[in-house]
Amino acid sequence: MSRTSVSPPTADSAAASGASTDSALTHGLKQRHLSMIALGGVIGAGLFVGSGAGIAAAGPSIIVAYMLSGLLVMLVMRMLGEMSAANPASGSFSVHAERAIGPWAGFTAGWSFWFLLCVAVGLEGIGAAQIVSGWLPGTPEWAWVALFMVIFLGTNLAAVKNFGEFEFWFAALKIIAITLFLVLGLLAILGVLPDTDAPGLANLTDDGGFLPKGMDGFIIGLLASVFAYGGLETVTIAAAESENPVQGVAKAVRTAMWRIAVFYIGSMAVIVTLVPWDNPKVAEVGPFYAMLDHLGVGSAAQIMNVVILIALLSAMNANIYGASRMARSLVARGQGPAVLGRISSGVPRNAVLFSSVFGFLCVLLSYWRPDDVFPWLLNMIGAVILVVWIFIAVSQLILRRRTEREAPEKLVVRMWLFPVLTVVALAGMAGIFLLMLRQPDTRDQLLATGALTLVLIGIGLVRQRRKGNAEASDGSDGSDGSDGSDGSGASIPAQRK
Repeated sequence: MSRTSVSPPTADSAAASGASTDSALTHGLKQRHLSMIALGGVIGAGLFVGSGAGIAAAGPSIIVAYMLSGLLVMLVMRMLGEMSAANPASGSFSVHAERAIGPWAGFTAGWSFWFLLCVAVGLEGIGAAQIVSGWLPGTPEWAWVALFMVIFLGTNLAAVKNFGEFEFWFAALKIIAITLFLVLGLLAILGVLPDTDAPGLANLTDDGGFLPKGMDGFIIGLLASVFAYGGLETVTIAAAESENPVQGVAKAVRTAMWRIAVFYIGSMAVIVTLVPWDNPKVAEVGPFYAMLDHLGVGSAAQIMNVVILIALLSAMNANIYGASRMARSLVARGQGPAVLGRISSGVPRNAVLFSSVFGFLCVLLSYWRPDDVFPWLLNMIGAVILVVWIFIAVSQLILRRRTEREAPEKLVVRMWLFPVLTVVALAGMAGIFLLMLRQPDTRDQLLATGALTLVLIGIGLVRQRRKGNAEASDGSDGSDGSDGSDGSGASIPAQRK
């Protein structure tokens, strides 16, 4: 099977792939939008709330857990940044997987990520609705979810710059909040706040020491930390609609290291230094609330509710955007129903609507089938991000060699110590899979995600085989009438039998 390059997009080829011929995705995101999306993308409810379970399990060693998982995420983002800067595409890693491995890989990576984002939209909507219903007792949660859906459906159906503006201000608020937390925490650690004494290293060494629950607790904390980093991939999807995709991706990836170090590892270090790891409030209401409460900050619960609500709404907005662009990209490459590929005024509105409706359906299932179908959905998305990371690493391993031969000038971002660190990252992902198998809770997630992945691989292979047979029977050159574009100006080599 050889690979050949294809020509630039044409109206006929766009129509053949299900895209609208009236326009393509626009470049309405400014550099300030992209920079803030990159910054805010790492700050979510997983950090503000989910990290509490990791601290309760691992104790002070959660700092090391976040460092190790953070290093893995840095490697993944560097690999993704290298490929996205060389070939910006709204389909991001799905496009890269198709170019490197084959259509079945792009199909699997793309639709599994779309599924993850849509279910996440529902979860975030439920979380946000619970907070607002707590403020306004008696109001139905489903109605608040519906309202949030309508609002973000509107922002995503309009021009992409509207999405960018919403995310810009959401991200700005999150960054201000976490910066204030970190500054307040550091001042308390130094003992310069009124009525506070410097804690020293007591909370890191007392109550069982740095590893209070041994390696088993550390492993639970490590697994919790890995999945807290989800959301970083959205910036490479958004970059394809920015004013300067190559520069935008390069800048976002190059600053990933300090973002992760400051926001995640820094937060964990400050919290476990100030607050005893076994404080029940850490796991029950979240480590940031526990820290504010420990410092005697009045209305700590309400402050955290506002911050978490902002984080959840920001994630809803970003995930609807990411899901719609991934669906559009897949359709433009002949990997989905053509109706989802239609673009109006630079926006894939059918894909936005379909992704939002699927997300709201997940919300309804949480009420209709809370004991069987909904938990099954949650398990299915449990390890999807690891599957995506594996596709990213394998794709980079293949495409780096090809780009060095064919267009070395495109390597404006380079993976460090290639191929050694790419292989190290793959080994790390394999290790996480093995650790998930050891834990009963994560084992179910891994098996459910594995089943979803195998089903998508099977569908992708069948589609690829049928497509190849059809091309062979009609004597076509294997291009299927598609230009290999995902609607953002990126092209992928066609397969030739």
